[in-house]
Parts: sequence; C-alpha cells; structure tokens
Amino acid sequence: MKNIARTLASVLVLTYTASALAQASCSSDGILQPVAIFERFISADCEACWSDAATPAPSATAGVAVLDWIVPGKAGDEAPLSAAATNDALARLQTLGRKPPVTTDVHTAAIEAATPARLRVAHGMPFNDYLGAAIAFTPVQRAAQRNVATPGAMDFYLLLVESVPAGTEGTKVARNMVRNMLHGTWEKRDKLSKKEQMKWMETRSIRIPEGAEAERLRMVGWVQDAQGSVLAAAQSTCR
Repeated sequence: MKNIARTLASVLVLTYTASALAQASCSSDGILQPVAIFERFISADCEACWSDAATPAPSATAGVAVLDWIVPGKAGDEAPLSAAATNDALARLQTLGRKPPVTTDVHTAAIEAATPARLRVAHGMPFNDYLGAAIAFTPVQRAAQRNVATPGAMDFYLLLVESVPAGTEGTKVARNMVRNMLHGTWEKRDKLSKKEQMKWMETRSIRIPEGAEAERLRMVGWVQDAQGSVLAAAQSTCR
C-alpha cells in the first residue's frame, strides 16, 4: 500500500511541476551559469572532515558550483555522518574512476563547451516528500543559426542540494550537501527536425530524504559529453 501511495505522489508531482515551474519561483533564470564545478567527497566515517575549518575550497568562489557528497563509510550506519550518506556519492566516484576516500577527496571540472550553450534547472514546491524538477539544455541561438552540429550522446546530472550555512549542523564552512541525484543520457536524435534536435529537456519527480530541510533545498545540474567534458552547468535559487 505504501508503494502505491508513493507512486501516486510521484505522478501528482509530475502533474504539478508544469504549473510550478512556469512560475519560475525556483530556477536558474537570471543567474550566471557556473564556469566550474568543485566537488568535495567526504567519508561518512570522518566527522572531523565535516567540521574542519580548513576544508578544501576553490581559490575563487565566484562562478563555481560547490558540492558536498557524503560517501558511505566502512562503519555503515554507525558512521558519524551516515544519516547524510548516499549511494549516489559512490556512483559518482565510480564514474570519475575514484575510490571512496578515507577523509576528503576533491574533484574539479571546468566548463569546456566548444559550442555555446545554456542550461536551465528548476523545481516546484515540496509535495508529499517529493519535488517536481526539470533540466533543459539548449545551444544558444547564434550557434544554431550557424548550423553548428548538434552534440551526440550527453549525460545529464540533476542534483537536489541542501545549503547548510557555516556555523550550523556542526560545520564551520558553508556546505552544499547533495541529497539526491537524477542521472540519465540524452541520445542524438537524427530523425527529429533541426529545431527539435537543438533542445533537450527532462522533467522528473525527486524524493526529499528524511531529515532534509525543505527551505534550504535547491537544484544544481550539468550536462557533459561522451568524453566527460562539461558543456554547461546551472544552479537554482528561490525568489
């Protein structure tokens, strides 16, 4: 019965998303796109890593999307940070070809788009522990007018992030804790019209984990090509 209720909630959120996103109350509209992604992977076993005032940070924060992944530790549910640990962190590390860290590991990716592009992320309001979320990738119009070849297969990442202010939850630095992740692949669509090929969009429901504070949630997303180069990134804010 619980699974049926959860499925129904997911369907309702998807229905609700279109009107909620149309209001653009929580989106990346009007926000400068990040020029780099800075990912911190923290072992759930390492409580000191979370509270460390000398936590690794980008040299310049402007234009950088900073993410904090809590990686499941060897202590399992007994690990100090296990409540925020997610298997998505393990999946992300595997994609990057890295092992789970004992303390903290850092990965930085610059936006390396050969063709100018825009990315939009947005989400609606919480509904039965879910958010309706969307990500849309569009090469800029001037690129389309030059008949620039459309990208091939691309991976998209859409992350539900909880912003944790410095001085709260035991952290001395501001955190952007990854709470959930949507990941998928967009294939090149040769059978579609040129206009249709120039835009990709995904609309999904995403679960809010237990313990997350809804008012601190936002979306961070990016699109990368088959070689792993990031083509565009975006992060939302609520107005």
